[in-house]
Order: sequence, then C-alpha cells, then structure tokens
Amino acid sequence: MGALDYLSNFCTVTSTRSKRKAMQTVEIKVKMDCDGCERRVRHAVTSMKGVKTVEVIRKQSKVVVSGYVDPNKVLKRVKSTGKRAEFWPYIEQHLVYYPYAAGAYDKRAPAGYVRNVVQAYPASNAPEDNMVSLFSDDNVNACSIM
Repeated sequence: MGALDYLSNFCTVTSTRSKRKAMQTVEIKVKMDCDGCERRVRHAVTSMKGVKTVEVIRKQSKVVVSGYVDPNKVLKRVKSTGKRAEFWPYIEQHLVYYPYAAGAYDKRAPAGYVRNVVQAYPASNAPEDNMVSLFSDDNVNACSIM
C-alpha cells in the first residue's frame, strides 16, 4: 500500500463542479395588476436555473419560488421585469404575540398577516399574565380566586 499511496499523490483529480445550493423557498412581494404582469413575472422566474416551482398569488401580491436558487438573484430577476419587488415582509398573525403593536400592524398587509418587527415580541424578562388560568371552562363554579 505504500507505493499506491505514493503514486496517488501524483494523480490527484480536482473537481470543477461547484457546490449545489440548498433547496430554498423564497417569498417576494410584487405588485401585479393584470394577467400580463403575472405572466411576465412568472416567465422571468421560471427561466432561472435551479427553479423547481413558481406560485404566483396575485390577490396577495406574492410570488413563492422553490428550488436551488439564491434569494438575491430571484429578487433581482423579478425587479428586472420593471416591477417594484421586495422580500415578503409579513408573517402570519397567529405567530405574533402582539399583532396590533406599533409597527407590526399594517393596513396594506393581506388578511391574516402582520409585519415582522422586533417590537411585536414580548420582553424576555416580563412576567407572564396567568389571569386566564384562574378560571376554568370545564367547571364554571370552580374559581381559584376564592
């Protein structure tokens, strides 16, 4: 084995293949007014290398792209269509502690979504409100205050 190890040092094979990107889902907010806008955005993103699925939700002004892509390149490609685009700034309302806090509530957000901001989360040192646990729905006559 010593001779094979010595000879293998001379026969190194370098790979020119680049690392494959990880499978990602990119959500982008794009204002689309008509079928033509939707078709133009869909075609621009579908023609990218590594894209597996493209879902356009015109009612929410949202484009969801899944595949082996770079999110910044997808955003740049959507912007090249002439549309104003940004990464999806909203999260679902039930995932936020205080959805109506300043900065989180956005009138332009689709139904069931609020803006993803840091102020919408409770402080880590704040005491929990356990007022709900004082009353029981199972036994309405049982009250732990008395």
